Amino acid sequence: MELKRVVVTGLGAVTPLGLTAEETWKNMLAGVSGADTIKQFDASRYKTTFACEVKDFDPSVWIDRKEVRKMDKFCQFAMASAAMAIEDSAMNLDTVDKDRIGVIFGVGIGGLRTMQEELEYYTEHRDTPKFGPFFIPKMIGDIAPGQISIKYGFHGPNYATTSACASSSNALADAFNLIRLGKANVIVSGGAEAVITDPGLGGFCSMHAVSTRNDEPQKASRPFSASRDGFVMGEGASCLILEELEHAKARGAKIYCEMVGAGLSADAYHITASHPEGLGAKLVMSEALKDAEMKPEDIDYINVHGTSTPVGDISEAKAIKDLFGEWAYKLNISSTKSMTGHLLGAAGAIEAMACVKAVQEDIVPPTINHEDGDEDPEIDYKMNFTFNKAQKRTVRAALSNTFGFGGHNACVIFKKYVG
Repeated sequence: MELKRVVVTGLGAVTPLGLTAEETWKNMLAGVSGADTIKQFDASRYKTTFACEVKDFDPSVWIDRKEVRKMDKFCQFAMASAAMAIEDSAMNLDTVDKDRIGVIFGVGIGGLRTMQEELEYYTEHRDTPKFGPFFIPKMIGDIAPGQISIKYGFHGPNYATTSACASSSNALADAFNLIRLGKANVIVSGGAEAVITDPGLGGFCSMHAVSTRNDEPQKASRPFSASRDGFVMGEGASCLILEELEHAKARGAKIYCEMVGAGLSADAYHITASHPEGLGAKLVMSEALKDAEMKPEDIDYINVHGTSTPVGDISEAKAIKDLFGEWAYKLNISSTKSMTGHLLGAAGAIEAMACVKAVQEDIVPPTINHEDGDEDPEIDYKMNFTFNKAQKRTVRAALSNTFGFGGHNACVIFKKYVG
């Protein structure tokens, strides 16, 4: 069968860099760090005391006040980002066929804050155990797409994807495939996460996965630098409106770019570490290129997973060099996690948004915090990691990598729309 074409017609975001997609993108290009000392709770007891938190978020701007209390923070972020993306798409919700509109969101962990609060209450009232009636529906990850569909009356495919830090790239891949197979006209797709909590921070600290650069939190996320010592936790949500091309054209929608490929693979190696030679990363990029019917030299920008961990950055750099060959020295590479922190299940969505904007505006956001001489002997710095400053260039196509605990790998590709 002939596959349908899929385009991006709306964007929304709530991130440590801003409360909209445009504000987030502006601060990415400016090289702003979203990291600071944690404000949501007292983190002084932990080895790491900072993270990339969302600032000044008021859920009541996007959600009825009576409904806010029924939602964990990750769901509030999802609802806000979806509302912005739907508004940006300029869909007329009175005339579109809502049976043909779906919602697929990636959520890596879900309502960890709700779980903590409920268990703390239970511990204090053990003799007369009592749990809140919204405990389960606030905690479960799939409630985010569920709540979005309920608000707008979208009856199409509706579910959450969970593959750790690859979750929202998996969501986008599924949405892309369902649309091009003719199963939906539009899918509201993205990711959300909000686990900057005692158990979230404590768990990652116990794994020695997060940076401990407490004296300089804004400089802590430093992908591909020799002095990197772990990732920085982030939170937020991002949403893309993926739409079948003819449906978008029929309603006169603005088109940001076209989504053309997605790849999925597994490292099958370790529960947390990536394969040291980047075999899963190389395979997932190869599969995405094959799906898009593109060659390595068709890609001008890679938004890398680039978490700032000692092992992960090396394996991803090796995978890019192995797959792209000489072209690895001519394309641009950057990790926007150096600014947003690692949004875990929401990472793929916010980084896909960055790829969409890079393709639209022909500019590559930087990898910040690299200092002269701070070079790892296992990384080939002849590759253009776009350190510290955004770089203007024609971006015909952009590829986004996300890799999750458990060895889950997902890759998506966006290119300029040509009618």
